[in-house]
Amino acid sequence: MSTIRSSRKILVVPLDWGLGHATRDIPLIHEMQNAGCQVFIAAEGKHAALLQQEFPQVTIFPLPGYRIQYAQKGQFFGLKIIQQIPKIYRAVKHEQRWLKKIVADYQINAVISDNRFGLYHKDIPTVFITHQLLIKTPFGGWIERTLQKINYRFINKYSACWVPDFSGNNNLSGELAHPGKLPGHTAYIGCLSRFEPKPGVTKKYDLLVLISGPEPQRSNLEKLIVDQIKSLPVTALIVSGKPGSPQHETIAPGVTQVNHLNASELNDAMLASDMVLSRSGYTTLMDLAKLNKKAILIPTPGQSEQVYLGEYLMEKGYFYSLPQEEFNLKTALEEASRFPFRSFHHDQDMEQYKQVVQHFVQSI
Repeated sequence: MSTIRSSRKILVVPLDWGLGHATRDIPLIHEMQNAGCQVFIAAEGKHAALLQQEFPQVTIFPLPGYRIQYAQKGQFFGLKIIQQIPKIYRAVKHEQRWLKKIVADYQINAVISDNRFGLYHKDIPTVFITHQLLIKTPFGGWIERTLQKINYRFINKYSACWVPDFSGNNNLSGELAHPGKLPGHTAYIGCLSRFEPKPGVTKKYDLLVLISGPEPQRSNLEKLIVDQIKSLPVTALIVSGKPGSPQHETIAPGVTQVNHLNASELNDAMLASDMVLSRSGYTTLMDLAKLNKKAILIPTPGQSEQVYLGEYLMEKGYFYSLPQEEFNLKTALEEASRFPFRSFHHDQDMEQYKQVVQHFVQSI
């Protein structure tokens, strides 16, 4: 390994919108380390804790996130986000000042920003990662066009834009990452998932339930599932999405509920399940595609991106999706059993991102 490559210092900064941005950056960080780079991370709270657990030797700088607040009711989700644009803009300005100091103090050679807008730098390569070139809102029309212009204005300040998806029709994100016009420096890097297929895994569960998302919708979905699953003749594992508070209990014959699983345990649980039930968060979708799992999707109410992804991927035949407002577990399982699932087949390699990272490291 060359001395030059081993001396490269790369800063990785995930958005604090759920844990998906942090978890999807894990394979990228591993690949940078494999290429001999010294990786630094900037994060706070549960995102910092998750990444510190995965990379105990990595220095993690405390950097405040955008700290988005969510509406209590799904129909106000989009409006609540738009109202917080001034707060996000102030956070972006803070990021800019912070980055200049960190780059100077630690001699950072490159930055990977997962959907954080203020981490571009005029003197070093910077990469913006996003699957939302088009930002969906409940309002559509001119609001979405305006947000896209703002989005592109920031993306174009970066050296490159990496999209975690595949080009062409066989993709997971639809028009979110395949709009009519792309930023000129866009590269599709394939699926980003920390999970790995394994042969010969013994089936343990009819159903794996992954509960996630902002409150109160996380708790609303948990209550729906727990109330309805107790009367069904299924073997199931429910993962409540509450890291940091241990719980492991049998809530009905054949049904176990836990608060959290680490990456290895969750990988194994997904492989050992016939069907997965989850939100349609994009990182979860990449995990499902990587492991070639059948899934029932329940988009977070009011979150336009998840609603769109659920409808788009059901139309493609990859997953079965239905709204939370109409959810009945028994009916959903019956309808999913009749749904003509298609595997997410594609010509590209699921490890396509590795080559992109290697080329990037060589270019620094």
